[in-house]
Amino acid sequence: MNLKVLQLSAIGVLALSLTGCPPKKQVKKEEAVKPPEEQTTKPVEEPSLRGKDYKEVPEIGTIYFDLDQATLRADARDTLAKNYEVLKQHSDWEALVEGHCDERGTTEYNLGLGQKRAAAVRQYYISLGMDGGHIATISYGKEQPICSEHTDECWGKNRRGVTKVRGVETK
Repeated sequence: MNLKVLQLSAIGVLALSLTGCPPKKQVKKEEAVKPPEEQTTKPVEEPSLRGKDYKEVPEIGTIYFDLDQATLRADARDTLAKNYEVLKQHSDWEALVEGHCDERGTTEYNLGLGQKRAAAVRQYYISLGMDGGHIATISYGKEQPICSEHTDECWGKNRRGVTKVRGVETK
């Protein structure tokens, strides 16, 4: 009888080893949820630039950027907040944000950097409460310098974001 028990035990161990362990539970990967400040809604389409003249107005200031940067400095945010207050008083105006760079770097690089600068300004205006459908952007890269000297001071003047407007009162 001991032999039969031993044989049955061996068959049981063999059966268990052939079937293996039960499969692990499949854990579904949860989709990453972005924090509220990183969640994006459908981007608001920019207004068309065609056939319209945008003009600078003295109440709206120009901002400046650091070398190879598209981030807004503290002084730029202060200027943009003041600009926003003017724009808020003229809800019939549409704004155009121009991104500019200094002469260093390739044309392609500067056009891309100028667009990032303009987009940063546009996004800041939107964060302050401006309707994104009233703000367009354009990059001029290094094509429209306001200073032509080859100095750090001059290059700093060319790294800028300019807000222009169009509307009934600007014609």
